[in-house]
Amino acid sequence: MHLFYTPEIDTCCEMPEEEVGHCLRVLRLTVGDEVMLTDGKGNFHKAVISAATSKRCQLKVVETLPQEKGWNGWLHIAMAPTKNMDRTEWFAEKATEIGFDELTFLNCRYSERKVIKTERIEKILVSAVKQSLKASKPVLHEMTDFGRFIARDFEGQKFICHCYEGEKPLLKEVIVPGQDALILVGPEGDFSEEEVAKAIEAGFQPVSLGKSRLRTETAALVAIHTLNLFNQK
Repeated sequence: MHLFYTPEIDTCCEMPEEEVGHCLRVLRLTVGDEVMLTDGKGNFHKAVISAATSKRCQLKVVETLPQEKGWNGWLHIAMAPTKNMDRTEWFAEKATEIGFDELTFLNCRYSERKVIKTERIEKILVSAVKQSLKASKPVLHEMTDFGRFIARDFEGQKFICHCYEGEKPLLKEVIVPGQDALILVGPEGDFSEEEVAKAIEAGFQPVSLGKSRLRTETAALVAIHTLNLFNQK
């Protein structure tokens, strides 16, 4: 059965315009056909197409199916976007397939990209949610200044990945399964030493992702996969 993203299905029994074209023109579904919906908020909905025109598709929800996430806790990653947006988009897609809850982009001292348009990232998240058959979509935030971000309250474990010398435990060694977790990944020029010091002062624990030197998007994906794996239900 085909899956469509309908975030407002609780209040509006109509398919979003961006989904209508695929439903009616590409798949050629019509009145009476059954579809599966995801609201991105933790629910699947079985529905039937009740009315359709060239640009509108009305739905009748038959059954709502709440879905538990496949992992415990709230997993939040904050990363500096890459200069090449294809790499950031690749991360967003793959991380959603794996499973996480929240994504924030950081503006750091050595960031190569200071502005990011989140509209396309949002579309990639939606597509990945549907492709991986998930009922929950990650929350996406605009670019946020590093100092302002680390000053925010967060209940749970807080980690920062960086490449400076010094003893750092592997992320997998310090994760407490079931706890909310926030992890910071810097730009390809790394966080500045001052940023690392401020993060530690704000309660972030420095961690290592292994001996290999990783690109930003690879490090972010390794971090998400590790957090997800250790929090699997």
